[in-house]
Amino acid sequence: MQKNLIALAFLALATPAFAQEAQQAPPPADAAPVPQAVTQAPANPPMTGPRLLISTAMGDITLQLDSVRAPKSVANILRYVKEKHYDGTVFYRVAKGFVIQMGSWEANGKGRGINPGPVPLESNNGLSNLRGTVALGREETPDTAKAEFYINLADNTPLDHKADDPGANTGYAVFGQVTSGMDVVDAIGQVPTGDNGPMPGQAPITPITVKKVSLLK
Repeated sequence: MQKNLIALAFLALATPAFAQEAQQAPPPADAAPVPQAVTQAPANPPMTGPRLLISTAMGDITLQLDSVRAPKSVANILRYVKEKHYDGTVFYRVAKGFVIQMGSWEANGKGRGINPGPVPLESNNGLSNLRGTVALGREETPDTAKAEFYINLADNTPLDHKADDPGANTGYAVFGQVTSGMDVVDAIGQVPTGDNGPMPGQAPITPITVKKVSLLK
């Protein structure tokens, strides 16, 4: 079973790793400091593609996906949605002022299996990790994203593709944007956290259930 959580090591603007396996112990919380939000970030271009509705215990969140700039990332997420992989999981990580993350963990601390293979990294697609954007988590190596994704609570441009990288080996692939329910995202981002989950210090004390993720027509 793969690991399904972010494992950040962000120090002095070093590239963090968003790890993906669900059974191994995560790094200690003090190994994952929260980077400061970057001000005056550029705006992302309009996104085109399908929309998703995330129904949570705290309200609904609507996502606009970008199948033009991140086609493989979007296809990957839609496959999990079709398989109902996310239904009944939880937002298992709340890093205040940084991100909230969901994917493959249930409220009882059990991780769900991941069937599709890893996704090629699409971080060099012109989309930036700005507040309200959605991006795929991954391990330290580039093409390792699977089911996990996070929503940015702030402008987190240090997570973007690096300008000196001619290929697609750095950054985290943005594939969508919250278009409705950012108040729900912010509320989730403020819940009390503790050590009762896969991310010590960043696990919501009261589980935030993802009732269902559905494709909107």
